[in-house]
Amino acid sequence: MATSEPKRLGVSIELKPHAYDPAATPELFEGVLARRVVAFLIDFLILSLPVVFVSMFIFVVGIVTFGLGFLFYALLWPAMVIWAIAYYGLTLGGPASATIGMRAMDIEMRTWYGSPAYFVLGAVHAVVFWITVSAITPLVLVVCLFNDRRRCLHDILVGTVVINNEARTGALRASRRTV
Repeated sequence: MATSEPKRLGVSIELKPHAYDPAATPELFEGVLARRVVAFLIDFLILSLPVVFVSMFIFVVGIVTFGLGFLFYALLWPAMVIWAIAYYGLTLGGPASATIGMRAMDIEMRTWYGSPAYFVLGAVHAVVFWITVSAITPLVLVVCLFNDRRRCLHDILVGTVVINNEARTGALRASRRTV
């Protein structure tokens, strides 16, 4: 290799096109926004119930131990964060690529190039969602109204898209054929 040639690092960058085109397959995105809101509420309930029960248990332990048990409240916040990250990572990284709420609403999360979600992506998606919601609440939801794929701000930042699952998409296609 001559000294005037550029050195190659052995790294190639391949930009992949978007896998889901709203113009070609509108049934993938039909009704996703409303279903996402309901799915979030279901997931929030699933995440909140164990935390409420643990809080009540700590309260009872605190009363029984004359206040010493109240020190466990200091561990509650880190436990909540770990619980939420584990929940989103495991459910979004699972075979359905959807949380329990998303499964109930027949939607799933994919990467923008079409691959299923994985644990780290699900966990990072949850962290970015909570950060963007805390920092700029209205923009998280407003962004999805101005793009064809109905992606929220955290979806764009992480590189994901939420679509209807295969069963719902098939049903929507079948209903379009009969009309």
